[in-house]
Amino acid sequence: MSLQSADVAVWLQANPQFFEDYADLVAEIFIPHPHGGRAIPIAERQILTLREKNKLLEGKLGELLQFGEENDQISEKVHRLTVALLQCSDLAGVLGTLNYHLQESFRVPHLAVRLWGGEPDATLSEFGAVSDDVRVLANSLNTPYCGPYVTDEVIGWLGESAPHLKSFAQAALKTDGQPFGLLVLASEDPQRFYPEMGTLYLARIAEMASAAMSRCLD
Repeated sequence: MSLQSADVAVWLQANPQFFEDYADLVAEIFIPHPHGGRAIPIAERQILTLREKNKLLEGKLGELLQFGEENDQISEKVHRLTVALLQCSDLAGVLGTLNYHLQESFRVPHLAVRLWGGEPDATLSEFGAVSDDVRVLANSLNTPYCGPYVTDEVIGWLGESAPHLKSFAQAALKTDGQPFGLLVLASEDPQRFYPEMGTLYLARIAEMASAAMSRCLD
């Protein structure tokens, strides 16, 4: 019966003393270099393997550190927005503050808000007419939507830039679980808001905006 490579590997794992009993033999065994060229001792091959694993670990650690720094930056921006919203005394101030921070701090090029709760303020475009379909949409958004699609009605809120927009984020504005508005973000970049992106911070921004607005609508 011929031995297979897997059989040898299993036997060596079960008999680690082999490497001690035949240390001289192991030192004399040469195997191909992983990147071609000369043959190298097993020990050197193990060192190369460890170096490659270390490079992979260093790369992953670098990614984690980068993500951590990016999250810290976003958290700081969300914090500044929260403080600014707390300082607003009326709905116009809340809307202006939200617009400023999303565009200046978060670099969102286009956004729109529509409201249908409380006493409408005719001086604010955010109280423009909305269809039942938009209200149903807001009610269905348990989490923010990100992707390439919005209804014709929603995209119409974004004015002259609408034909050039490629990606969108939509988050319901709610109080006590009931929607009273819709927040829409948009970009010409098709990858700015994509379906697989995380929406934690967007959800938090929508919650903070909802709290600030509902306080002014009561």
